[in-house]
Parts: sequence; C-alpha cells; structure tokens
Amino acid sequence: MMEKEKIIYEYCLLRYVPDIERGEFLNVGLMMMSKRFRWMRCSLHLDDDRIQAGLRNVDMKRLAIQLDLFERNDVPAKDLSVEERYRWLAAVKSAVIQTSPSHPGIIPVPVGTSRPEAVSLLEEKFNSLFGRLVK
Repeated sequence: MMEKEKIIYEYCLLRYVPDIERGEFLNVGLMMMSKRFRWMRCSLHLDDDRIQAGLRNVDMKRLAIQLDLFERNDVPAKDLSVEERYRWLAAVKSAVIQTSPSHPGIIPVPVGTSRPEAVSLLEEKFNSLFGRLVK
C-alpha cells in the first residue's frame, strides 16, 4: 500500500452584501490558499442577470472595482506571504464585500508529490469548488 501525504488548503467565498442590515448576500467569488505550497488563487464571477434579478439598482462597475482588489497580488502589500495576504483579505469585515468563514480542506496525495503536481491538484480542487459554490 502506498503511503499518503496531505495537501492542506483553506478557502472562503467572496460575498456581495448590498444591504448589510438585511444580511442577504450573493456568492461572487472564491479565494483559496495553501501555505505549504505558497499558492493562492482568487476568481470572481459577476453574473449581471443574477445580481440584478435579486437586487435592484446595483452599480456593477463599482462592484467590479471593489472585487478586483481580491485578485491583485499587491493588496494589501506585495511583500506579504501568501498566508498573510489570505488572512488579511479573508478577515471579517462589515462592508459590501464580505468573506465567508474560512474552511479547511485536505487533498490526499502520494508521498513525494512534486510542487507542480500539488499545484495542479490545488487548481483542480479550486475549479471544482468554484463551479459548485459560485457559478
């Protein structure tokens, strides 16, 4: 039997909360990070029809600008480690763009899995979560 290692990752959803008092939200993105492999990815999905159907008078241009900050590598500062950037971006905020609680995950892999193979598996998991939770 082949020994297994684990790729540990964390992810959170990016939520658009148009009215903080009502607490209603729409998932508009996903952010995922693996400290061990110094890997982080964030993707957004702004479905105009879906957003406008449930929420009236949304400034889509402003929303896109606000969400763009999550995809940039220089926010809050380009010299932060992947984990520090993730923690800063995923911190609880009372704002129009909020994050869900951070969720841990594990991908079992054979011992000796290379970094490129691990990153490929992280990308695969990210795409799966994004398709299920955001789109």
